[in-house]
Amino acid sequence: MSAHIHSRDLRELERELSLSTWLERRSFTAGAFRAEDLAAVKRETVSVVLPTRNVAGTLGPVLDTLLPLAELGLLDELLVVDAASQDGTADIAASRAVTVHQESELMPEHGPAKGKGDAMWRGVAATGGDIVLFLDTDTEDFTPGFVLGLLGPLLTQPDVQFVKGSFRRPFRVGDVLVPDGGGRVTELVARPFLNLYVPELAGFTQPLAGETAARRSVLEALAFPVGYGVEIAMMIDTLRLVGIDAMAQADLGSRQNRHQSLRDLSGMAYAVLVAASTRVHGHEVVDACRPGSLALPAAGGIEVTAIALEERPALRTLRLRDSA
Repeated sequence: MSAHIHSRDLRELERELSLSTWLERRSFTAGAFRAEDLAAVKRETVSVVLPTRNVAGTLGPVLDTLLPLAELGLLDELLVVDAASQDGTADIAASRAVTVHQESELMPEHGPAKGKGDAMWRGVAATGGDIVLFLDTDTEDFTPGFVLGLLGPLLTQPDVQFVKGSFRRPFRVGDVLVPDGGGRVTELVARPFLNLYVPELAGFTQPLAGETAARRSVLEALAFPVGYGVEIAMMIDTLRLVGIDAMAQADLGSRQNRHQSLRDLSGMAYAVLVAASTRVHGHEVVDACRPGSLALPAAGGIEVTAIALEERPALRTLRLRDSA
């Protein structure tokens, strides 16, 4: 027993040391980068993909922050990928001369878009930058640091291939603000899962953050779950593709966005769990459980909600197939 305990303690020590070393090497802060400095060293083109769904209240300030960075030459392409918003979201982007595509109009041969991950996948296909940034558009306190923190490591560290944003997520309940109460699916599903099965990724503060940047060569090699499972899938697949030392995180400060009810978050958590389990246990094991619908107790019975769990193939494989 003592030998077993000793072996376990040694493994835990090695894991902690590995995580600490990675955090020291691959943790950045947005404040460490100036837009003018990054523009001066920039040698690659940069595209920004902005998935939107009824974000008329926040999209304008986000775009007004991004456009000066484009004028500076730091950003080469801005693309809003809209999910048939009914609140004038697309008009807000068009009024600022930002390119807008309805998500289902991109790569229409793959049928209607089925979620955020699908919009991101189509956005990568519709852009041409060597580096692609994904930014959520429901952020209420968006600053240039969101771009500088994600882009800085990629422009200044040639061996960095992927950057995930980290931030504090306050949770607002009426007039009460809980400083770190957001990110409930992260804390209750994603973080425990990664610690158990993919401990190399345990150092990421916000593994489900939508604020992500990567080199196109990485993104085009990844399959994209069509829904909310896209973020954790991207993390695990990128780890296997390029290794943890090519991945980094950047502290972007604080992010305040709209929150969903716990009941609505069940569907998000389900998509995250299926995408992550597929990568750890394999498609055959997960498919045997016949995932696809989420049953929730409701007044007088059961409410069954369909959850989109399909995955879009790696864009690189499509290109190779089309050229064959």
